[in-house]
Amino acid sequence: MSNLDFTMSRRSLLAGLAGLGLAATGLAGCGGGNEDKPAGSTPAKAESSYDPVTLKVAYMPNLGSAGSLFAAIDQGYFEEVGITVEPQQFQKGPAEITALQSGDIDIAQIGHGAHSLCIQGEAKIFAFDQLSKADAVVANKAKGIEKAADLKGKTVGVAAGTSSEIILQYVLEDAGLTKDDVTLTEMDVSGMTTALISGQIDAAATWSPATVTLEQELGDDYLVLGTNVDYSDKVAFPGSYICAVDYAEKNSEILARFGAAIIKAHIYRAEHTEDLAKMLAKELELPEDTLVASVGEGDWEGAVEADKDVETVKGYYEAQQKVFLDGGAIDAEVPVEDYVLVDVMTDAQKVYADIK
Repeated sequence: MSNLDFTMSRRSLLAGLAGLGLAATGLAGCGGGNEDKPAGSTPAKAESSYDPVTLKVAYMPNLGSAGSLFAAIDQGYFEEVGITVEPQQFQKGPAEITALQSGDIDIAQIGHGAHSLCIQGEAKIFAFDQLSKADAVVANKAKGIEKAADLKGKTVGVAAGTSSEIILQYVLEDAGLTKDDVTLTEMDVSGMTTALISGQIDAAATWSPATVTLEQELGDDYLVLGTNVDYSDKVAFPGSYICAVDYAEKNSEILARFGAAIIKAHIYRAEHTEDLAKMLAKELELPEDTLVASVGEGDWEGAVEADKDVETVKGYYEAQQKVFLDGGAIDAEVPVEDYVLVDVMTDAQKVYADIK
């Protein structure tokens, strides 16, 4: 079913997992019994001899954040590794990290911006999810904005600490402006959408699927001033699954299992993106046409390829850290291995080899 090329024998797999405390009985009956089903269908219940665990997992209501999580739930991939997921919806990554630290959730999916908090030691990254193409700085042309330089003196909605704020920094820099040249208004994404449509603000640093709604509502007055793709030569914008520092220290085996299910979900997401968007629209009670229109917000195929090579993934986080350094979000360079659990990613590949 999968196009990932893992050929490790069962004997070498068991030897490799022995150091993790994964007993042979934990692998029995977990392999390959669940074919991909159309999103929204009910796959046959997966058999698993892994110790069962229930995890509260945070996501944000868009395809880039929720796609792999709900694909793995819908297709039964978590069941194959003994995990039951209780999804918890959030609006921003920093709020997810606060919930991790308080113990309200166990795992969270975050976008680019919140990774700066991981670099500062507030959480650990244990699974790569995708490179985002969802963020954009958009404007209402009716407010006299035809180009980025026209933002001078305008009011711009922004959610501090998000990846879209990074795009805004680049857009302003390219236009010869700084944040002091605009009036920044702190808002969540739904507030920005309403405010830009109603004319309360002039522009917004936002992300999909809000960008789809804005384009539909503003029509010919909708103007895109910059996106992730425009700055792909300068930075990678990874999305990741993270956990609290103390949780990582005690639960590396569970994190490897979770990561294996996500690797499998990446393949499904890349091959059935539109079906997944339709299913997600029902789950999140969002307009189906909006989610379907946002299928290009991530590099889905690239995620499948990256899952084969931990060194590639490390390179994404190194490039990301440079952006935070250049933008002043962090003060000093930190070794990627200090906050990215490379060993867990490698172990997840081994578990995936058994369940694929």
